[in-house]
Amino acid sequence: MTVAPATDARWADVAAILGGTSCWCQYWRKAASSYGRVGRGQIEMRVAKHQLALREQTAATPPPGMLAYVDSRPVGWCGFGPRARMERLVRSRTLPAVDDVAVWSIVCFLVRPGFRRRGVAAGPALPRAASGIRAFGVIAHARAEGAPALEAYPVDPGGRRIDTTFAYVGTTPMFERAGFRRVADTAARSARLPRWLMRLDLT
Repeated sequence: MTVAPATDARWADVAAILGGTSCWCQYWRKAASSYGRVGRGQIEMRVAKHQLALREQTAATPPPGMLAYVDSRPVGWCGFGPRARMERLVRSRTLPAVDDVAVWSIVCFLVRPGFRRRGVAAGPALPRAASGIRAFGVIAHARAEGAPALEAYPVDPGGRRIDTTFAYVGTTPMFERAGFRRVADTAARSARLPRWLMRLDLT
C-alpha cells in the first residue's frame, strides 16, 4: 500500500473513492446550518456544492485528506485538516476544544468495498511497524507541515465489533496503536457508544 496527499492533481482518484457519497467529506467542514436538511429537489444541488467545495480544497494547503493505494488503485480516504477550519467542530458542544493548541483534526475514513477489513484503515495487514494511521501518512504529513498536534474523535467499541457505518471516525484501539492518548470522554455518541477526544503531540 502507498499513500499520497489528496491534491488537485489527484482529483480523479479522490472522486473514485468519494463519488458514491453525498458528503464529499464536507460534514465536519460545514456549519450544521449550512449542511442541514434540504428538500428532495435540492439534494442533487447540495451534493454538487459539496463536490465543488472538496475540489477547491484539494487545491489548497494543507490538502483535505490522504489517499491510500493498493497496486496503484485508489482504495482509501482519510479526511483531516486544521480544526479551526472545521466549522462544525468549532461550534460543537459535544466535541469541544480542550485548549487553544492549533490542532489538526482527523475526521473520517472511507475504504472502498472489497478492501474493507483488510487493514487499509486499521492496519493489521500492514507491516508490523506501521499502524493504519501511520500507514495513511497523516502523522508524517502533518508533522512536515508544522502542525503542533493531531486530534481525533473515535468510537470506543469496548471490545465489540461495530458496523463500519458507525466507525467512519475510527476506533480508539486504532488510534492508540498509532500513539494517540485519550484526553477527554466526550458527550458525542455513535451507535450509542462513547466517542473520545484523542491527541498525538507532534512537537
